[in-house]
Amino acid sequence: MAHAPDLASLEDRTPSGIAGAFSRAIRAGDLLPGDRLPTVRAVAAELGVSPATVSAAWQALRRTGAVVSRGRAGTYVHDIPTPWLSPRQRELVGAGPDGLRLDLSRGTPDPQLLPSLAPALQRVSQRAGTLTYQDEPVLPELRTVLAASWPYAAEALTVVDGATDGLTRALEQIVQYGDRVVLESPSFPPFFDLVEALGGEIVPVELDDRGIRPDALRKALASRPVAVVLQPRAHNPTGVAMDATRVGQLARVLQRAPHGVPWVIEDDHSAGISTSPDVTLASLLPEKVVHIRSYSKSHGPDLRIAAMSGPAELIDRIVARRMLGPAWTSRMVQTILLDLLTSSQSLDEVGEARRQYFARQRTIVTELAAHGIDMPPPDGINLWLAVRDERAALVHLSASGIRAAGGTPFLAGDATTPGEAFVRVTTGLVSPDDAADVAAAIAEAVVAV
Repeated sequence: MAHAPDLASLEDRTPSGIAGAFSRAIRAGDLLPGDRLPTVRAVAAELGVSPATVSAAWQALRRTGAVVSRGRAGTYVHDIPTPWLSPRQRELVGAGPDGLRLDLSRGTPDPQLLPSLAPALQRVSQRAGTLTYQDEPVLPELRTVLAASWPYAAEALTVVDGATDGLTRALEQIVQYGDRVVLESPSFPPFFDLVEALGGEIVPVELDDRGIRPDALRKALASRPVAVVLQPRAHNPTGVAMDATRVGQLARVLQRAPHGVPWVIEDDHSAGISTSPDVTLASLLPEKVVHIRSYSKSHGPDLRIAAMSGPAELIDRIVARRMLGPAWTSRMVQTILLDLLTSSQSLDEVGEARRQYFARQRTIVTELAAHGIDMPPPDGINLWLAVRDERAALVHLSASGIRAAGGTPFLAGDATTPGEAFVRVTTGLVSPDDAADVAAAIAEAVVAV
């Protein structure tokens, strides 16, 4: 066992303890991507346990994505799969959900709480036609509905293929090689990858229980960033939300920026299911804010549709650039969204989903409090937890049949405090019947080493 951990001194010889020892060896670099793990029988013989115990440990490691089974060829430390994903997204991808009781790692909505598409699909034209390729990119009827629900009087509004598409389109117009971009840390991992792919430099800012800290933003603005990216509510991964007071504080900090006000891009990705106020810096800085509202969490990720607003000068450039690529977001999809935003049945279904997520988050928080973990209920569908050891926590949860996401991809590298570790759990997927068991597993994972 040239690369294996020192098993002779291993005290905890349960599946969780064995998995933890090998997980630590992988993190320390003693076992490298592509290395073959010792055979189940060899480990069982050295530890004096049954092969079934070691097999259970290997299964726990597979569930966290640390290792992969290749049948009779053995079990190997996971190589980088999915080359189509950006670096931090790869870190979020582990083994599939086979054998898992609950996969709470994805950050996706509960499919059972999405509104039914059947009525909307029945009202869509049977032919996917359009009069001309140069038609108005946004259906006029949809534009009217969007504008009526928008949190401020936007100068220009368009539709894009999801929130990340909108963020990408905006940053492509703003960021040049070497420019600095302020990002929350923690934040949604693809944001970090996107800024780096554009040749930008990440300037991380810390959060508190109301979003970006004004003092952290003030310090970051000294680096002359061209843009600030933030999530106003249902923050992924922390679940924090800004209020009107914080909006005012951040606006004042931005207005006093020593090198001019940078662009602010807001990703309101969970608007339909958030229970926090619909706030935006555009109410105070309309000439410098791009506001993006996604309908993935509320109406379905595969619709791939979001609306974005901002000054006409920038939105028009984004629309013009899209005309040289996809040109427009499918008008069939726009028609479906229009139906979902105006149908009483769909409105009721989204409202019920919002209530369900609200209740689920509070149930989990109440159950965690019974285990001595006190925290405010998060907005949205995710729970962000400080743990003693990230990999150990993931292995422990996996041994309980639960998959969560490690916190590392959500943090800007130079903004990570030594000794800090986190996991993100999509607790919006946890039914009331499972809440007590999930909370108990989370509480044990928090202190796992």
